[in-house]
Amino acid sequence: MMGWSIMINLISVILIYLFAPPATSGFPYLITQASIFVVFNAISLITSGGRLFDAFYDPFIAQFSDTSKNPKGRRIPLMKLAILPSLVFCFLVFYPLKETESVSNIYWLIFTLIGFYVSTTTYIIPYNALLPEMTETSNEKVRLATFQSLGYVLGIGVASNAFNLTAFIQQQFEVASKLHALQVAVIVFGVLAAILMLITVLAIDEKKYSTSVPSSVPLKQALGQTLKNKNFLLFVVADFSYFLSVTLITSGLMYFVTVLLGLKEEIGNTLMITMVLVSFLFYPVTNWAANKIGKKKVVLISQFLLAGIFFGIYMLGKFPVSPAVQIYSLIALAAIPLASLNILPNAILADVIDKDSEETGQNKEGIYFAVRYFFVKLAQTLGLALFSMFLLYGKDPGNDFGVRLNGLLGCGLCLLAGFIFSRFKET
Repeated sequence: MMGWSIMINLISVILIYLFAPPATSGFPYLITQASIFVVFNAISLITSGGRLFDAFYDPFIAQFSDTSKNPKGRRIPLMKLAILPSLVFCFLVFYPLKETESVSNIYWLIFTLIGFYVSTTTYIIPYNALLPEMTETSNEKVRLATFQSLGYVLGIGVASNAFNLTAFIQQQFEVASKLHALQVAVIVFGVLAAILMLITVLAIDEKKYSTSVPSSVPLKQALGQTLKNKNFLLFVVADFSYFLSVTLITSGLMYFVTVLLGLKEEIGNTLMITMVLVSFLFYPVTNWAANKIGKKKVVLISQFLLAGIFFGIYMLGKFPVSPAVQIYSLIALAAIPLASLNILPNAILADVIDKDSEETGQNKEGIYFAVRYFFVKLAQTLGLALFSMFLLYGKDPGNDFGVRLNGLLGCGLCLLAGFIFSRFKET
């Protein structure tokens, strides 16, 4: 989890900031910054297109995995094949053909982003399908999901150091180009991520620990059965709203720090350490609360708390305290609901899948996670597109209304997610 989290979040943290940089960033313009059809810009269309292509790829890799009769397992062999291309494309995304504004950079970015998303999806979908297969009780699912969340948050923490390592490389090795230093930082973190992903496929004996059998249900029928599960659809719709809002935070972090508060990019590292430490404190609380009052109630409380955090983002720079106090307080508070929202959705989905397996006699773990991640990626696509579009209304110090708009949007989305998920039936 930590490995692919590093790769995914390198893209999330850096991509828009690099290709739609504020004037004070020190990065050159690599693609056009002009608006397209008034409300779009190039980076919003590129990121949305890459994510959308990937979302439609999900069900096919899930069905391939679910029906696989590979003697070494349905999941691990696919994951092994995906590691090297994930690493290669992760690096190429940040290696434009030209270091000045160019149309060729746009085509290159489209190609490399699609390659990256397809490669990592080939790893992530089978990986997530292992959760319900390797656990038996609801408590085991929550416990494993907790450790998965721990890995994911650590991955975010590592990826957030990209600009710190960039500054270190520039200073210690006298690299004049900030772009070149960033590329070295990406390859360092990418190799670390690939090693962590490799440990999983080498260390887990799927045939020993997994109890499922290949599905015999055709793709169209499997998708139909999945989408008729009302409880699952309520989960997915709420999940969609949540991930759309979280994408706004991930994409906007460097803008919140540099544009709204006038702080340096390198502070992102200590912010993530703060978030990770506070999250860790609330992991045991999340497990206790889930067992005491139920997973659904904990998720609902967390969604409404996160709505308040987003309103705080809109107000950044306007509170009567120092910029550092504002951002550290907001990140520490955000870590509380994120602790449970990183843990419990996977455990809830595993429960839904188990119930379906009992009722239908078919193991469709991959399809369920594929449909879930299809909507997650649609949410991330829309989140990236909206964030990039809002930047047209101001992304520089003193002209920041576009950045602030994302706080209001995130607040509304979290409230919507909470109201929808309130109809979920926890059994």
